[in-house]
Amino acid sequence: MLVFSYKQWIESIWDGWLTVVCYTVVIILADVANLASTALTIAIQRDWIVVITGYNRGHLAGMNATMRRIDQVTNILAPLAVGQVMTLASNVVGCGFILGWNLVSLIVEFIFLSRVYRIVPALSVKPPAPEDDQGTLQTPAERTDRLVERRGSQEQSGAVASGLPDNDGDVSLNLKEITNLPLCFRRFRWLLSTCMDGWRAYYRQDVFLAGMGLAFLYTTVLGFDCITTGYAYTQGISGSLLSLLMGVSAITGLMGTVMFTKLRKAYGLVNTGIISSCLHLGCLLLCVCSVFAPGSPMDLSLLMPFLDANVSSDAAKGLVAGRRQKHTYPTRGGINQPLLPDRSSIHWTNNTVLFENMPSGTAPESFISITLLFLGVITARIGLWSFDLTVTQLLQENICESERGVVNGVQSSMNYLMDLLHFIMVISAPQPQHFGILVIISVLFITTGHTMYFLYARKAKRKPGGRLAT
Repeated sequence: MLVFSYKQWIESIWDGWLTVVCYTVVIILADVANLASTALTIAIQRDWIVVITGYNRGHLAGMNATMRRIDQVTNILAPLAVGQVMTLASNVVGCGFILGWNLVSLIVEFIFLSRVYRIVPALSVKPPAPEDDQGTLQTPAERTDRLVERRGSQEQSGAVASGLPDNDGDVSLNLKEITNLPLCFRRFRWLLSTCMDGWRAYYRQDVFLAGMGLAFLYTTVLGFDCITTGYAYTQGISGSLLSLLMGVSAITGLMGTVMFTKLRKAYGLVNTGIISSCLHLGCLLLCVCSVFAPGSPMDLSLLMPFLDANVSSDAAKGLVAGRRQKHTYPTRGGINQPLLPDRSSIHWTNNTVLFENMPSGTAPESFISITLLFLGVITARIGLWSFDLTVTQLLQENICESERGVVNGVQSSMNYLMDLLHFIMVISAPQPQHFGILVIISVLFITTGHTMYFLYARKAKRKPGGRLAT
């Protein structure tokens, strides 16, 4: 808000470099806030919720679905509210509104969480050691059998350990070498060791393949993010129609949460994931068809570093320029100019189409391709959210309480890492003519993720008793 208020004064200092410093500080603060939000999400939606539901699978599924519905509704209303404030007022007023809302919500959230912490005494109980906490949601008979197995293994390990040589000298030598390192290297070594320990804990989980499968679903451009909406604008889709499509997508996401609870009761948790995966992949086939449908701007020749040698240099330049202009549209300034119009052509284009509806001459040859694309994206949300809830509950049920935070932290890191890959994909192929290639790559990543889940499901069904499939 301060940057917006004193924008001209800030840009006049240090030849504009103070603006860069201010934006850098804002980005760093946003990263810290995002990190704190992720930690809070892991604590509440991955740990607390299991204890609050009393380790009951049915209640846990219903609570997960309810919280996801709340997230869906919030994701619909929040952009609408902020957009109206910034449109009717100004960017400064909009930033002030967001700041005030965050402060108020922080206080309310703290009060509610404190109350829940007091109401549920089990939340204040320290989790047991890992060896005493294997298999979170177990019956008393299962816990007894596991204790008997553990006692037998401890006796065998004790007998083996009695014949092993003492290596305390090697351990003390390694500790001495570590303490001789500089402080910065010791901290880096500690950080690296923590990451490796977290990854080992994540890898040895029974639900490792299911978690990795969910992470692979994040490498996609088939969602209502800035990339897909930007592509829709270049294809002549107006802002009002795009907002309507987002609303329909949110409704299908809510349908996915309802379908999850119904399928889990009828077929079990693991089978619900299989059904959701098949539904998700089936709907995404429409997106693949849109790449080759009439009206698709895909042009593979733009990825070639050199044109054919038989084509003259001038003709080649004219050909490339014509293909680049085939599905790009002139931008005309609107009354609501973006923050940095000269540095962000994407925001400028979005702003123009949004407030001027559909400029003349921007319609593609056919709307079949863009229709198939959004039809596939919208219908795929049903299977996507049902699958997401399935893997989420599998992680909640099958990870011991003492490792729940570490494993879910690694899972969130993998989700962010795979999400980063799809931005790298867009940087590598930024033109609208490249979007079809990104769609195909996204479907391949999603197929790989669901294949990992199928492998996990096959392994889980072969386990004695089939405990994970309930």
